[in-house]
Amino acid sequence: MSTEVSDIRARNRQTQQAMEAAAVLARIQTEFPDNPAGMRYFYDLFQKTYCEQSAPHGKPVIGTTCVQIPEELIYALDAVPVRLCNGTYAFDQAGAEFMPTKSCSLVKATLGFLNQELPAHLQGMRQVINATTCDQKTKAGQIIEQMGYEVHHLEVPRSKDSEQARDYWRHSVAQTARFLEQATHRKLTRRGLRTAIGKVARAQQAFRRLHALRREKPSVVYGKDVFLITNGYFFDDIDRWTEALEALNQELEERIQKGINAAPKRAPRILFTGSPPVFPNLKLPLVIEQAGGVIVADETCSSNRMLYDAVGVDEWFLYDMVDAVADRHLKPCTCPIFSSNIDRQRRLLELARSFEVDGVVYQAFAGCQVYEIEQQSVTAALTEAGVPSLYVETDYSPDDLGQLTTRVEAFLESLRSRRRRKRQ
Repeated sequence: MSTEVSDIRARNRQTQQAMEAAAVLARIQTEFPDNPAGMRYFYDLFQKTYCEQSAPHGKPVIGTTCVQIPEELIYALDAVPVRLCNGTYAFDQAGAEFMPTKSCSLVKATLGFLNQELPAHLQGMRQVINATTCDQKTKAGQIIEQMGYEVHHLEVPRSKDSEQARDYWRHSVAQTARFLEQATHRKLTRRGLRTAIGKVARAQQAFRRLHALRREKPSVVYGKDVFLITNGYFFDDIDRWTEALEALNQELEERIQKGINAAPKRAPRILFTGSPPVFPNLKLPLVIEQAGGVIVADETCSSNRMLYDAVGVDEWFLYDMVDAVADRHLKPCTCPIFSSNIDRQRRLLELARSFEVDGVVYQAFAGCQVYEIEQQSVTAALTEAGVPSLYVETDYSPDDLGQLTTRVEAFLESLRSRRRRKRQ
């Protein structure tokens, strides 16, 4: 294929991404009443980044492919972490050049996105940290290298319960720190890492405040807005993101005092889990909430799992802090890659109880084997606890939208009927 033809196709895909993003943003803003004023920052952020050309960061950019990658180390070296996970159907199609057709849409879309001229906010990015979580992400790292990027493979253990696994992981994180020092031509310092831990902790504190506000009945915020907020954390300036979320939290608390709700009082309360909603692929969350449900909690690596757990430091010495950062990204993680994952079932049941959910929607991207396999054990645990669930296998294609809508509407109606029976 000639360079000219390749460039034309890349521009077409960028145009398609902008169109997909604009359509989703329009649904989020116009098809739901009375959006909080504080969401304007986040709506504009995605408009500028996906539909227009946002400005470069002005600092070295390190691409990341997973929530497992310790962003604190990147901030400590005065660089910017940008998560490269992509939710665009056009790039999913482009990524089929590198992966089998039945592969995970997220992995294919990420590869399709990277195999082009990068947008303005990623200009100059040459280093990528790829976590060896699932098999597809592991092989994707090799493909990204072949595209010309310098890739560091962050090796993730298949267990998190043993001391050997913890030592292995700490060693992997220490190697990542050395890679980042070489990439940024800076030295990791005690002061820099302590400042970075504090910066991330402030963002986490703002998120945990939002997380707590989602417990309100009736719900004060839609899940579609929460997923947009947390997806913004992928690429936004962390300080601006945190300030915007703090302002939104204040507004939501004022709305609670005034009795202003986001969703109707009788809207079924949904816990969302499984393969992560990555903008602009918010297909299933939007179907749920446009059908009359409200997502009040989630257990995904593009939202709750990404920001919920904080670093716990005993001694503020450099190597102690590096180990603490490593522990933060392993111990609480409920990713289904691990050989034993009772923690994930426990976490889901705790969320279902504390948020008083009516049901759980479990999304698995077709070809995402770890989520597809674990669905059975999770469903069994939910059934035993008396929590209804809906398993949805889908991908980035819009072709199944009608079928999804029918299934979700039927599930929500079953939850309403169940609630009515309980009142009798």
